[in-house]
Amino acid sequence: MNRILLLEDHERLARLICKGLAIAGIVADVFSRIDHAMVALQQVPYQALVIDRGIPDGDGLSLLQHLRTAGNAIPCLVLTARTELNDRVEGLDAGADDYLAKPFAMEELVARVRALLRRPVETRTLEPQCGDLTLRPADSLICCGDKCEILAQAEMQIMLLLMRRYKESVRHSALEAAGWGLSEAVTPNALDVALHRIRRKLLAIGSQQWIVNRRGIGYALQDRKAAK
Repeated sequence: MNRILLLEDHERLARLICKGLAIAGIVADVFSRIDHAMVALQQVPYQALVIDRGIPDGDGLSLLQHLRTAGNAIPCLVLTARTELNDRVEGLDAGADDYLAKPFAMEELVARVRALLRRPVETRTLEPQCGDLTLRPADSLICCGDKCEILAQAEMQIMLLLMRRYKESVRHSALEAAGWGLSEAVTPNALDVALHRIRRKLLAIGSQQWIVNRRGIGYALQDRKAAK
């Protein structure tokens, strides 16, 4: 299932957008503040953004400009009531991939988000590798050589974060956010179960990479020999 970040401070509209996207198999984590969205983007590997411009703590374009300056090419749709030509040009110049004016038809929004999700993200490795491991997100597979295992969506998101932070400690809360987003209730042992399943799959494919528990700090993916 695809997961996006929605920056929208109108609660009713946000609920309607989430409902429309969910029918299309797209989960949206909703934030009403730019600073909160910024923190979430550091924790969750979202596949696209939908941002409003009129946010209580500023213009949503500031979030997009920050991401583009940092070299992050995550696809982005600007959704706003500002419909003048200069507003649209300003949004596109800030790095937006698409611009949709309010009011809008839900079918069109869903179609445009789907189109964004089909676009490659230049700064993201499509099949990231660490040591002998390769992730194939499009096929939901984790592979070592010619041996592969299927990863559930949450497991894939957890592995993407661990591989992006290879050898670094990642907090429990950050892994939960990566696996299930920040808007879903997570059962207390959900992460433990997911990590147990991932470790079993690492053994099944014969990988020398392992997920270690650094007590009081978090978890890290590293070479099995270094983990001993």
